[in-house]
Amino acid sequence: MTLDYVKALRKKVGNDPLLLPGAVVLIFNDQGELLLEHRKDGGWGLPGGLMELGETIEGTATREVFEETGLVITSLQLLGIFSGEDYHFTFQNGDEIYSVTAVYWTNQYSGKLKHNSNESVDVKFFKTLPPELKDEYKDYILPYYSSIIEKQRTSTHE
Repeated sequence: MTLDYVKALRKKVGNDPLLLPGAVVLIFNDQGELLLEHRKDGGWGLPGGLMELGETIEGTATREVFEETGLVITSLQLLGIFSGEDYHFTFQNGDEIYSVTAVYWTNQYSGKLKHNSNESVDVKFFKTLPPELKDEYKDYILPYYSSIIEKQRTSTHE
């Protein structure tokens, strides 16, 4: 389990920076609305999380979406990888990380939408981005948002 792995590493390295890979997914419904999760740590964000040992990054994306939303992803398209100094975070307890985040999108999924009460207070589709969208997720969404909506509009009118 990822948290156990990170906790074990933390016992060895203390608060020193860790390099942690993960994935998030932009999920759009047929109306061009984006699925967001109201996270327990505050604000709205994308479903996703950290890679587990032995897992592929695509596997991370599909597992995290299922765990956090109840949805089963049937297709993923890689949009980009975000890393570097802009993705260095220091938490209140002093732990530091450098995240390497794969950003995917899909409009192909099945299942019944439900939130995981361990991680979030709500999940829902948005027509426009809410003002409470966490800054880190804006980086993952804004470069692609308009073009994905246009792609969907075009594909549904063909």
